[in-house]
Amino acid sequence: MGSIVAAGARYGEGMTTWEYLTAPLLIHNTKAILDNFGADGWELVQVVPGPDGSSLVAYFKRPKG
Repeated sequence: MGSIVAAGARYGEGMTTWEYLTAPLLIHNTKAILDNFGADGWELVQVVPGPDGSSLVAYFKRPKG
């Protein structure tokens, strides 16, 4: 059975590190907002209700670097 980590590699080498962003999501302009973030390399992770319950908050991630 082979090793998952190459011989001599240190933990964390070659692993992707991420940066995160939260942003309000305006319902009337959702596609344009998501397209803009996507064009900047952000991947949508989740959309949740905002703190007031009537808005939405989008969570994004992208690789650092």
